[in-house]
Amino acid sequence: MRIELASAPGAAARPNEDWTSVTLPAVGRGGALVVLDGVTPPAGDDGCVHGVPWFTARLGGALAELSGSRWDMTLAEVLATSITRTADAHRDTCDLSHVRTPQTTVVLARWDGDGVEHLVLSDSTLLLESPDGAVRAVLDDRLDRVPRAALRSVASADALRNAEGGFFTAAADPEVAARAVTGRTPAARIRSLLALTDGAARWVDVFREGGWADCLALVRKNGPQELIDRVRAAEYADPEGTAFRRGKASDDATVTFVEL
Repeated sequence: MRIELASAPGAAARPNEDWTSVTLPAVGRGGALVVLDGVTPPAGDDGCVHGVPWFTARLGGALAELSGSRWDMTLAEVLATSITRTADAHRDTCDLSHVRTPQTTVVLARWDGDGVEHLVLSDSTLLLESPDGAVRAVLDDRLDRVPRAALRSVASADALRNAEGGFFTAAADPEVAARAVTGRTPAARIRSLLALTDGAARWVDVFREGGWADCLALVRKNGPQELIDRVRAAEYADPEGTAFRRGKASDDATVTFVEL
């Protein structure tokens, strides 16, 4: 088995709001990966005294523990329980009803000798490679289906956050786990997995340097850091976003690769 991870903040002056882990249980079954991309709140109060990096670390730790130890739970149940556990850790100090309470995208995958289970919530990406080299992207495209004009103001974006007709992220409500894209693939049909936060997926869907299969091939050959370095080079070449429009000039980027 090959496991490689890389993560980098979008700017040195601010903390990385992404979080990733791969767990390999000491006994029994296969393993699990977790990739989170914390949602940077707009300027102003979000009702929480802790901040997004605290939240992603707390939620990520719970997800890693439960996905690697509670094989009796589905990944959706793991996510719901982890959200509740994290909310309980700061509900006495923070306003969890605030629409911008710390939140994150989620990619989970778990494998054993029988199959690979997956879960994707919001705009991070999971790539599944079959033994013949074909690559399937597991995406939650609800944010992409929201008209760009609807996201241009804080008020209109807030109205669509974790709401019908909008998009969903993991925040304080465990019910959101039922909104995730989930599935299971027989083990014989999976050779490798690649999880990307949207800052790393820019190589494909913003800068159009290649397709998903090209992206996975690049990481397989040169490692996760190479993908991040290429994204950074493309960002630096277009610092104002004139050639390639994007919300942030440079974003946190995380790449987690597992070859089974």
